[in-house]
Amino acid sequence: MSKTVVHVLRHGEVHNPDGILYGRLPGFRLSELGVQMAKAAAQGLADREVVHVVASPLERAQQTAEPVAAQFGLPVGVDERLIESANWFEGKKVSPGDGSFRDPRNWWVLRDPVTPSWGEAYRVIAERMFAALHAARVAAEGREAVLVSHQLPIWTLRRHVERKRLWHDPRRRQCGLASLTTFHFDGAKVVGIGYSEPAAHLVAMSPTGRTAKGA
Repeated sequence: MSKTVVHVLRHGEVHNPDGILYGRLPGFRLSELGVQMAKAAAQGLADREVVHVVASPLERAQQTAEPVAAQFGLPVGVDERLIESANWFEGKKVSPGDGSFRDPRNWWVLRDPVTPSWGEAYRVIAERMFAALHAARVAAEGREAVLVSHQLPIWTLRRHVERKRLWHDPRRRQCGLASLTTFHFDGAKVVGIGYSEPAAHLVAMSPTGRTAKGA
């Protein structure tokens, strides 16, 4: 059986001066630091045998994919299944400690943390991301692929593959900006999962760090 590797890359820092949860909203592009993060991620993959690059349709993911694809002379494909998860709070200012989650007007939206009630179901996210992962495996069979997506979809995919419950504490996600979650396949079976942060030195300079909104 062929051994294939699929790297799932989270995009870099986004320019978001108003601090809103941008989710799927258009127009949110990488900051200058985020562009450097994308380049660092590309450099971290320079010695790999990448033959396939696909990204979420959102601008920040497409931008993050560009330096990766360029160094291998590849186009950037688009896969809608890699898009950020839908969220009821999209377009709103929401951050830990700001009182949003204690506001009685939001309690009905927050009633079910398991599904969750405020956004796209974890199960649906897992299914679409798992399908995108296997499509990339097939496209790069015997070599390597890079998918560019967003924090919650990537973390949900990892938990799904690891057969863990999908609902979780967002503060415990291991999925930093411009990080790589790497799936190793033997044939169609995942035989290992790795994690690396090629842009960690730049993430340390970011005021948002791991808590980027709508990531």
